[in-house]
Amino acid sequence: MSSEAKWEANKKKVAFMRRFPGLITRWDQIDQKTVEKVLSVPYKDGMAALIFSDGRFAVVSPVDPEPLEIAAGLTVIRPFLESKYLEAYKEYDQLVINDQKALRMARLEKIIGAVQNNLNDIPELKDRLRELVAGWSSAKR
Repeated sequence: MSSEAKWEANKKKVAFMRRFPGLITRWDQIDQKTVEKVLSVPYKDGMAALIFSDGRFAVVSPVDPEPLEIAAGLTVIRPFLESKYLEAYKEYDQLVINDQKALRMARLEKIIGAVQNNLNDIPELKDRLRELVAGWSSAKR
């Protein structure tokens, strides 16, 4: 068999697998479905095949979302599950606030450090900072 024939055979096989009867390929296709069975797929640790009560199925990768993805998910599900996980959401909200405060303080320290580290090398920096502060003071009046 030539390499072109092998490539063509594989291409046809893959195309058929992607349109295999019952295969679910989008998350919105499982809305309101009941999972009947979860089977481990030995190809990759954490991979699974989900069989739904209507005979449709999905092959899914391991559940290992990035922190930003989890945060986005927590936001999306909040209206539906906050009452069930009220204490967890309260704790999460406080952790978000603490993180934002820490970020602000880290930025502040970085700016102050940059100013302090450059005062000797840039003599006009003090004058520019005084002008900047004076502008703030006059804007308040």
